[in-house]
Amino acid sequence: SAGTSPSVVFENIQGCSLECLRMLLENISGLAVDGDFTVEVIPEMNVAVATFLKSIDTEGFVKRCSQNKRVKEFKMTARLLELTQSVKVENIPARVSTDYVTMYFESPRNGGGPVSEVQLFSEENSAIVTFCDRKGNT
Repeated sequence: SAGTSPSVVFENIQGCSLECLRMLLENISGLAVDGDFTVEVIPEMNVAVATFLKSIDTEGFVKRCSQNKRVKEFKMTARLLELTQSVKVENIPARVSTDYVTMYFESPRNGGGPVSEVQLFSEENSAIVTFCDRKGNT
């Protein structure tokens, strides 16, 4: 359905390597990793995000994951990534201006969109970028 997130968050992934997760998601979705979806791991948070490049029923996919025997064995959970208007950006080079960050995230080449606000946290090299609509945060 329109407005459904193309991304699924897997929590509690410590028992499953990236390779294992990629195979598991291929098996559950019937799609090919890299061609049809990407998987990004955020080790500090013990989560992975699968983003579907093909339009699929992500709600149905989450349901299938939750019922999957292997997913249960790994004690992982799956949920839709909420479409949010703000994203946290990390590893921003020191001395980068809010104008630069704004222009970067407004660039169509970077998949961005109109930015309404940038909060820069120079001491932790991060920023919160808020978009005017929900399109820009992929």
